[in-house]
Amino acid sequence: MNDHSHTPRTKPRYSATFDEYTLSEIRRAAATGIYDIRGAGAKRKVPHFDDLLFLGASMSRYPLEGYRERCGTDILLGTRFAKKPIALKIPVTIAGMSFGSLSANAKEALGRGASAMGTSTTTGDGGMTNEERGHSSMLVYQYLPSRYGMNPDDLKRADAIEIVIGQGAKPGGGGMLLGQKITERVASMRTLPVGIDQRSACRHPDWTGPDDLEIKIEELREITDWEKPIYVKVGAARPYYDTALAVKSGADVVVVDGMQGGTAATQEIFIEHVGIPTLAAVRQAVKALQDLGMHRKVQLIVSGGIRNGADVAKALALGADAVAIGTAALVALGDNDPHYQAEYEALGTSAGAYDDWHEGRDPAGITTQDPALMARLDPVAAGRRLANYLAVLTLEAQTIARACGKSHVHNLEPEDLVALTIEAAAMANVPLAGTSWIPGSNGNF
Repeated sequence: MNDHSHTPRTKPRYSATFDEYTLSEIRRAAATGIYDIRGAGAKRKVPHFDDLLFLGASMSRYPLEGYRERCGTDILLGTRFAKKPIALKIPVTIAGMSFGSLSANAKEALGRGASAMGTSTTTGDGGMTNEERGHSSMLVYQYLPSRYGMNPDDLKRADAIEIVIGQGAKPGGGGMLLGQKITERVASMRTLPVGIDQRSACRHPDWTGPDDLEIKIEELREITDWEKPIYVKVGAARPYYDTALAVKSGADVVVVDGMQGGTAATQEIFIEHVGIPTLAAVRQAVKALQDLGMHRKVQLIVSGGIRNGADVAKALALGADAVAIGTAALVALGDNDPHYQAEYEALGTSAGAYDDWHEGRDPAGITTQDPALMARLDPVAAGRRLANYLAVLTLEAQTIARACGKSHVHNLEPEDLVALTIEAAAMANVPLAGTSWIPGSNGNF
């Protein structure tokens, strides 16, 4: 008999299906009997803008000289029907994030930073705060299924109205706000009892389809004397048909939010397994607008995982008019800052991984209603950081546009892009790098 007692053991092999995180989730579910709730967006790796590259100018294209030749970034939103379209200086807006989910200081900081760069903020669920309205030169008022805080006076105070059909993090699902974040002020704005968990509806209570939505949009236009642009926001699931129906209903602007978009709180199973990636949604939404003859007449805003100027430029090249940022804006304010690493560890997580926004214990003072934690966030300094970040996004997008020979970021086009993977090429409808082949087309290598 051979003696194997001294044979070295191989390294333990973990299952790709039952990895360490999956095993820990099974144990947690078995121990508690409840599903996991968290904030932020999808953490799984999906095809994204990183899978695309720009074809900068060389011999066959003529680049613009950086900083010496103009490259425009302005955009007008709501030109279809609104008497007063919104004029943005940059094609980056701040997505809807509610007071309740965020602290009042955070909402003020978002308004300060966006206004400094000539762009808009969005209220989110729960109504309009004076901090946000007072520091936002352009404020979009979200009209959600919950109707929390909704009143005609605030509709008139807004610069645009965004009807939210769904979010990328949870298409078909409603929001959550746990009792520890429902303070007296939050409760009074939402007409809720203090300290009681709240779950928002997943659909609007007074209409069930595009024909009813058309009537609702007409009502909102009448309330606001046809001045305000009306946005319709959909979570990316069936973006071609949803975009087409939003246009049919009378939207001035369509917002498509991919699965990398964040949320204040929902089931993790929703975040990771419902909806489609932002990259897969953009071209479908653009195709719907093109097929209807409405591309650039109805503006398209894309959100979900926008992080840098390259992401902005790629979304615009694929046909979007602007992008919206949420998670990145919170990071710019100070969310998940390593300065608070010890406190994140005390919460059982780490800076960069903290996503229990629903618990209201955010050390950075952003996703909390705790007065002591809220006081940590200086809205003036945080607003300045956000303005700096928005400036960098804009400069980076301009740099890429100039390299492609474009005098305006909106002149970027799919012809300026190639894909690194077959999946990204098929989703974005651009050639695989080094070939003329678009998967699903009849082209050859």
